[in-house]
Amino acid sequence: MRIRLPHEVSASIVAFATVFLLMKPLSMPTWAIFITWAGTFLLGGPNKANAVKLITATTAGAGFGVVAVLLNRETGTIFGHGEFGRTVALALVVFVVNGTLLVTGRIPAFSLIPGMFFGFASLFGTYFGGFGFASGNLAAAFISSAAMSALGPLCAFLGLWLTFAPSEPEPTPRPEAVLPAPTEAPAEA
Repeated sequence: MRIRLPHEVSASIVAFATVFLLMKPLSMPTWAIFITWAGTFLLGGPNKANAVKLITATTAGAGFGVVAVLLNRETGTIFGHGEFGRTVALALVVFVVNGTLLVTGRIPAFSLIPGMFFGFASLFGTYFGGFGFASGNLAAAFISSAAMSALGPLCAFLGLWLTFAPSEPEPTPRPEAVLPAPTEAPAEA
């Protein structure tokens, strides 16, 4: 039997390894990994079905984030160049994109709405935070945030795998012989 590490240690080993992705030239948004790692466990744990659900949702959410940025670029000054006018334009973009995202969640393949918001927020954090392999580039922000979000379910799996669970199942104890239940003596009258 191999040594069994506590999950707290194995998950921390995986987290340790992800930090190096922050270094230049990649500057990847590693927080997206942690968001979807946690999301994997909220879904019940790492397995293929949960990974597909989460990766589909976060990628779609990042796509909605791209649409929001592009719409804001085109309509951001429609109500003027002042702060209030730009804020009203942004609010309308958020209203439209958020509503569309929520309606899209009615489609079974995209029904993991919280996952879409994970991807949406990761795209914004990546793009507006200057992260990704090409800071300030919206396409690079999409690729970077979607890739990091996709690594979360894999890291959840790796964290459990690194616990070094026994490779062979533990032998089950043999059932003890079952003795007949004692009979009660008849009650005296």
